Amino acid sequence: MIAVRKRPDDSDGSRGLARALTVPVRAVSKMWVSDQAHPGSEPVDEGSAIVDCGVYVDGVRQTGEWSYAEALEVARREPSGFVWLGLHEPTGRELAGVAEAYGLHELAVEDAVNAGQRPKLEQFGDVAFLALRTVRYVGQGEVTETSEIVETGHVMLFIGKHFVISVRHGDAARLAPIRAQLEQRPELLKQGPWAVAYAIADLVVDLYIEVGSRVEQDIDDLEEIVFSRAGAGGANRIQRIYQLKRELVEFKRAVIPLQRPLMALVAEQSDVPREVRRYFRDVQDHLTRTVEQVNSFDDLLHSILQARLAQVTVDQNDDMRKIAAWAAIAAVQTFISGIYGMNFANMPEINSQYGYPVILALMLVSALTLYRFFRRAGWL
Repeated sequence: MIAVRKRPDDSDGSRGLARALTVPVRAVSKMWVSDQAHPGSEPVDEGSAIVDCGVYVDGVRQTGEWSYAEALEVARREPSGFVWLGLHEPTGRELAGVAEAYGLHELAVEDAVNAGQRPKLEQFGDVAFLALRTVRYVGQGEVTETSEIVETGHVMLFIGKHFVISVRHGDAARLAPIRAQLEQRPELLKQGPWAVAYAIADLVVDLYIEVGSRVEQDIDDLEEIVFSRAGAGGANRIQRIYQLKRELVEFKRAVIPLQRPLMALVAEQSDVPREVRRYFRDVQDHLTRTVEQVNSFDDLLHSILQARLAQVTVDQNDDMRKIAAWAAIAAVQTFISGIYGMNFANMPEINSQYGYPVILALMLVSALTLYRFFRRAGWL
């Protein structure tokens, strides 16, 4: 089985790979792009949302130069032809022309422009709309009460018989390396637009796995800090736990909802070609393991928080016992000095020559005795 795999540091290394594969491209008109090179991950023309536009026949990218509308006409002439149009944060006006040329539904177009969607799969006639949430680990150093370690973005796919349109928001997942890798595997691209959808979904889930491993390390480090006697105070430690839980919630919002769309894609009644469904099953397996990992993170953080709160309670009880022990020692001295400070005329030992040093010795002995007693009891 053919697999497309990325390095764990795609989020940082994709720019270098894209540049290595890039030939400078100039748009010949506002909506024209060159398909003779592999552009980077930013629009090829200032003011245009189009990143790349390529026509593929039998899994091979065709040489030539077209607008997105002409590219679709060329692809429709061949039974195995399709267009891969890449867009980066398009405006409603920019996407409107694409929607008219490719017959996209207005509701799906609205979702693609506004982003912020949960992972989902919807069918609009012959066009499938797949929304994915991308994540990237951006944490540096140890987690603090203000750390933001998970950055999210969105990739929306319009998948038709002769086209796939990728709309990317944010920089959590750059798609230029995926295009370059797929073009080195024409046998996979022969499967059509759904092969592109698989490769992008595989990239997204691989990023989930990478972020999951980094978050796991953060939890281990936080656990060590929380239960150490040195370091930040109790309040800061609890704030760190809550901050990491908030970041984990952001991560879960991307990972967990993707299960249902993938289940629909691997179902026998789906429109995905049988061969591509095998690849999607592999992505689903990776996602399932990531979901289990994320749920275990949630449980672990909850346990760490409860253990820390219990630790704070124990520390407070220890402080109260110490205060009570010292108060008891001081109370004995206060009692003795209070008795002999009442200034009655007929008090015993009031005229004794050694009364004062004897009383001081009695106070010292009683204090030492009580201190030793509380020390043995673990109160001091």
